[in-house]
Amino acid sequence: MSGNLKARRGWKTNADCQQLKCFVMMLHSAKTNDCFFCLSLQWTVRFFYERICAIGRFLRGGRHAGRVHSVDSLEVSAQSTPGAGGGLPPMPIPADNSQTDAKIKLGRELYFDGRLSANNEISCATCHDPKTGWAGHDATDTGVGGRVGNRNSGTIVNSGYMKYQFWDGRAGSLEEQALGPIHNPVEMGETLENVVRKLNAIPGYKREFQEVFQSDVTADGIGKAIASFERTIVSGPSPYDRFLQGDKKALSTEAQRGMEIFNGKGTCIACHSGPLLSDQSFHNLGIGMNAAKPDIGREAVTKDAKDRGRFKTPGLRNVANTYPYMHDGQTPTLEAVVELHNKGGIPNPDLDSLIKPLGLTDTEKNELVAFLEALTGPESVVTAPKLP
Repeated sequence: MSGNLKARRGWKTNADCQQLKCFVMMLHSAKTNDCFFCLSLQWTVRFFYERICAIGRFLRGGRHAGRVHSVDSLEVSAQSTPGAGGGLPPMPIPADNSQTDAKIKLGRELYFDGRLSANNEISCATCHDPKTGWAGHDATDTGVGGRVGNRNSGTIVNSGYMKYQFWDGRAGSLEEQALGPIHNPVEMGETLENVVRKLNAIPGYKREFQEVFQSDVTADGIGKAIASFERTIVSGPSPYDRFLQGDKKALSTEAQRGMEIFNGKGTCIACHSGPLLSDQSFHNLGIGMNAAKPDIGREAVTKDAKDRGRFKTPGLRNVANTYPYMHDGQTPTLEAVVELHNKGGIPNPDLDSLIKPLGLTDTEKNELVAFLEALTGPESVVTAPKLP
């Protein structure tokens, strides 16, 4: 394990950061009652805290932490997998699903294998394609038998950092998420029992599962292997990260002005904060809520009417690669996303209190888009493997 990785792990626990971190967490959790001054103070402190952390990572070796790893050469450990650089910390790894080369290799095979579906044709990569930002460029997914879903696929890049999986947050881990599409009737349309039976009939898979899990194929093992592979799919350092690390030429003048709007007038940082540029929470922007039968989002999971129409805040790293946008895929471009926020979302009784008209000029909207595009870094390069 490199000394640089050890240094990058250390930034979380260094005593000189702890008091500041505690203050920021306390301020972040404080009730503001939508007071503009209080909200502005929260955003401002979070803004400078994130930049202080970035400087700390840089001084402790972060300038060399931007390598993008291929799956075949990835350094893994039982505790953590390196982030790809920039503002990303080490990847959190569950205690019951340690990373190993053999498990990642197995997960890679399963990820690209259409035999996990009822028609033996739809794989994870069908909707989360490495060639299209590990997402899909269709508004919503098309699964077995041409069945069309009602939600955008989203990207798996950096998904290992997310607290909740799926737009409505119904899965609390990558392991749980990995199994969901297999038995979703609209997506892969299989049963876990039948997938286990099919894979156990393939000698290569049976051998690999014995090596990795010391058992025949199980649904639990399938989920753990795919999740281990997905945790290796991370974004590399973006122009924004390089700018924070001292390269003042990394961002264009237009993007720098966009960054100021992001953190100020645009109030984007209210929800898009932290290393992933996501608060990992759920918000109602009004999208689709005027439909005769709207997608109620998070409410379907929590059964709480307060969550009606709320969907997970996506991370913004590499967001330029993952169009179209929003949970229904009906927002085609970043320009359209900015315009949606600029007009204050779509009115509905449950509209999030943070969503308000912004009054951005056309020039400011273009500058904000330039900044969003500057959040793009290199992605893990993976090709479809030879399957057992």
